[in-house]
Amino acid sequence: MRLVLLDSGGANLGSVQAAFARLGVEAPVSSDAQRIRAATHVLLPGVGAAAPAMARLRANGLDRLIPSLSQPLLGICVGMQLLFEHSVEGDVACLGLLPGRVEGLPETPGVRVPHMGWNRLQAVSPEAAMHPLLAGVDGRHAYFVHGYAYRGTTNTLATCTHGQPFAAIAARGRVMGAQCHPERSATTGARLLANFLSL
Repeated sequence: MRLVLLDSGGANLGSVQAAFARLGVEAPVSSDAQRIRAATHVLLPGVGAAAPAMARLRANGLDRLIPSLSQPLLGICVGMQLLFEHSVEGDVACLGLLPGRVEGLPETPGVRVPHMGWNRLQAVSPEAAMHPLLAGVDGRHAYFVHGYAYRGTTNTLATCTHGQPFAAIAARGRVMGAQCHPERSATTGARLLANFLSL
């Protein structure tokens, strides 16, 4: 197994590497096309905002490389948001690997944005619950810090509700995303990352 973390400039790279280290897996950070193409699994991390993250990907050529990859790809947090076509955060075009747009979470009475804390993953259907990425995590809690999310249903495997439902985990073929922070989600996050590596 050869895992590579894409250099998206996120401040959580060290904690993501530590999460994989707990699974006994080395997770080097790279923007080198040859090394990324040689990987068996590719992870797109991200914290902060969509526009600076996309600017970083464009600056190191990863915006063109990522769509051409054929191995399993997992985006986490902002990395998941970048998989979609567009984000209203910064009004930025994203990678377009998943159809749809990322929108702000609506503020309603009693619901604070950004969404910070633990929330329950809920598979959208029995078929979705059978997806290998959800093995052992459906119904469990994961940790979130975000103010934007994909709120559509296409390719959504599991949702959480913060005022209104949003896509917590999505997948289409080799392209997968988790809005939570697996590296901060204790046993749930460890299982999610292990599920990804098993693909």
